[in-house]
Amino acid sequence: MQNDLMNISAVKENFDTALGTVSNLDELNDIRVRFTGKKGDLTLLLRSLGKLPPEQRKEAGLEINKLRDEIEQRLDTAAKNIRDAENEKQEINDRIDVTLPERGRTAGAFHPVIQTMHELVNIMQGLGYSVATGPEKEEDFYNFECMNIPAWHPARDMQDTFYFPDGTLLRTHTSPVQIRSMLKYGAPLRVVCPGKVYRRDNDPTHSPMFNQMEGLLVDKNVSFSVMKGTIAEMINAFFGRSLKYRFRASYFPFTEPSMELDIECVECSGHDEHCRVCHGTGWLEVAGMGMVHPNVIRAGKIDPDVYNGFAFGFGLDRMAMLKYGISDLRLLFDGNVSYFMSGFEGAGKC
Repeated sequence: MQNDLMNISAVKENFDTALGTVSNLDELNDIRVRFTGKKGDLTLLLRSLGKLPPEQRKEAGLEINKLRDEIEQRLDTAAKNIRDAENEKQEINDRIDVTLPERGRTAGAFHPVIQTMHELVNIMQGLGYSVATGPEKEEDFYNFECMNIPAWHPARDMQDTFYFPDGTLLRTHTSPVQIRSMLKYGAPLRVVCPGKVYRRDNDPTHSPMFNQMEGLLVDKNVSFSVMKGTIAEMINAFFGRSLKYRFRASYFPFTEPSMELDIECVECSGHDEHCRVCHGTGWLEVAGMGMVHPNVIRAGKIDPDVYNGFAFGFGLDRMAMLKYGISDLRLLFDGNVSYFMSGFEGAGKC
């Protein structure tokens, strides 16, 4: 019995010595295995009880179990102390002084289309126009009927318009905002209507969702020349220089007479027959416009015998591509950064 008690004391002394050298959890786990594992010192002591006389086994077993409880408790305490010390060290290393001034993070930027919209809206506000907005999910009445587009018109084709089961639709232009503005404010009226529109298109030059801005002026004795001068002023201000332009006769159901606007190529000014932007023509189509049809003015509850006006519209995506030298419409919405950078040619030339 005396030898067994001496063995228990030796195990305790060895454990004390080993525990004093521990500096991390891995070393502590090694000690745990050494003393309490299947082949550990305590396990061996317990197995040796069978060699003792029956009257000595109980006392020796109590001593061994007491030592085992002590060792396990001290191991758990040591593990907690090591974890606490490591956490404290990590907190010191990761500490952030929130009272320090910021180091100057790079600010974000507007998307080219949104930047284009802001620039054009600012120009038109300088000309006395207000901004008007409306719902993207629109009623047939405002999107077509009020715009002098009867039920048989090709623009109502299901291949062009996204319809909902209840008969509503995703607006195909921002023109419904013009009607809503006339109904709300009456005449005289000057508004621009920027926003998203939707059509069933998807190719390098068209997208099922694109951005548009339309303008409307309704007043007494509005002349054709006022419209042409307004559009020219806006285009020149946007591109930062005086551009050549031409007006071509066209047709829109909501304006009469109607025209389309071409401007000189912003890339080559008509001097490069191999120009990637105008393809050698020297001209770029940018907008449609015309004098507002009397039926449209009448739909806005305004007397067309007293008031007349003009309206214009153009794609903000197209204007952004021209100003920032973007070659493919899909680059404006694609998430592949490398593809975007490879196609972002001539940025900032305008």
